[in-house]
Amino acid sequence: MSAQPENSSARYYAAESLRMAQSGLMELSQQLVVQRAQVESYRASDLTAARDTYSQLQQTRKELVSVLADVRLLLMEVEETQLAAAAGQLQAGLQGFNLMSNTYRPVYDVLRDFAGKLPVEGTANAAVIGRLMNNVKMGYYPTDPDNISLILRGVRFPEGVTTNLLDPCCGCGKALRQLAQGNNCYAYGVELDESRAEEAQTRLHRVGFGSFFYSRISHEAFHLLFLNPPYLSVLNESGGRARHEKRFLIESLCHLAYGGLLIYVIPYYRLTQDICRVLCDNFDGLTVWRFTDGEFKKFKQIAVMGIRKRRDLEPSDALWLEQYTVDPAAIPCLTELPEDKYALPAQPLEVPVFKGEKFNRKELEQQLRRSGSFAQMMARSELDGGVKHPLLPLSIGQIGLIGGSGMINGLIECDTPHVIKGRIVKVVSTEIENQFTSTGEHYGAIERQVISNKMIFNVLTPQGFRALT
Repeated sequence: MSAQPENSSARYYAAESLRMAQSGLMELSQQLVVQRAQVESYRASDLTAARDTYSQLQQTRKELVSVLADVRLLLMEVEETQLAAAAGQLQAGLQGFNLMSNTYRPVYDVLRDFAGKLPVEGTANAAVIGRLMNNVKMGYYPTDPDNISLILRGVRFPEGVTTNLLDPCCGCGKALRQLAQGNNCYAYGVELDESRAEEAQTRLHRVGFGSFFYSRISHEAFHLLFLNPPYLSVLNESGGRARHEKRFLIESLCHLAYGGLLIYVIPYYRLTQDICRVLCDNFDGLTVWRFTDGEFKKFKQIAVMGIRKRRDLEPSDALWLEQYTVDPAAIPCLTELPEDKYALPAQPLEVPVFKGEKFNRKELEQQLRRSGSFAQMMARSELDGGVKHPLLPLSIGQIGLIGGSGMINGLIECDTPHVIKGRIVKVVSTEIENQFTSTGEHYGAIERQVISNKMIFNVLTPQGFRALT
């Protein structure tokens, strides 16, 4: 299983993002103090200006809270747990802070002090960063097969129905192959990296080459969606930064049938408010399972499982899901996942459209090799290989056409063997047409050239050469 960013040359790792967040925290904390002082100065002279500046002050606090939320997740990613906890406390404290308070100096000092402690300019845990970099190749994280086995135990496949499985970032195809093998499944994968996509073709039934976001795939055609998206932040088309965990989730949902099963593998700290909202609005029976201790220590991975439903008119509660980012110890381990907890739909589904962004020549080659009609079309027929005899004797005109076309050109085996070669030559002749009056008197003649074709057969016989015209 892989997770691939769309533009590998424009990736942002957590340490780089923290550097930008540090700058934002310092700038916004200064704005907070300045705008509060402006509100105070306008209160006595210009109430309209005071109200406008207060609105700006509220917006600045909102931006600060948002930056702190992002910083908390980034710190979790580089395993700076104490700083991450401090970011959460600052976020909660700032949200409840009275903006008309006169005690801004302590708030400013705390924010600036916190920003100065962020792991930037090489101050992050070197061992953690080194491990992350060694395990990230285009954002590629192969899913641990032992944990796939535990996930597989919780899935019940219908009897007598071939189920369709989709992995939008399938890597080498190992994870999806493990899920599909022996369960009467048809496995579909999409992979950005061409070398991994070629390897995936040896394991999966269909593989789309290129970006999943530019692929064409049938909607509501899959019984199971296995999604292990990128764990890196990347540059999007507009030049901004975005995490692809959410984008992959939103854009792959439409391919999963209602009643189908989602298996969503992400780090626990990526259960952000927006992702939790998407999950709760679109899935029933949501459960969260922590990877076994060794794998969880490496990548902090969890598996979120749920059955796709139609969206309710009223949004459902998502706070319970968000709480797992605060208390990962509360997440049960995959070893506790009950057997056959989730049953896949029992109805067969068709996948009429499955095309990757790039033309897959190797898949076309495989399809042509398996195609009986193509083999039949390319094979020589019995008529091509056998002796040909006319159904009826040839007429003089047909013999002339055959001879003129050069088809009578070689040894003729019969009672008197001979070699015959036919050809057509052009003959130019002159015709004279005499002209007469109505009384029969001759008054002249018209001369014209006439071009005609002449058939010549050159025949070499034991008795000698003859030319027949």
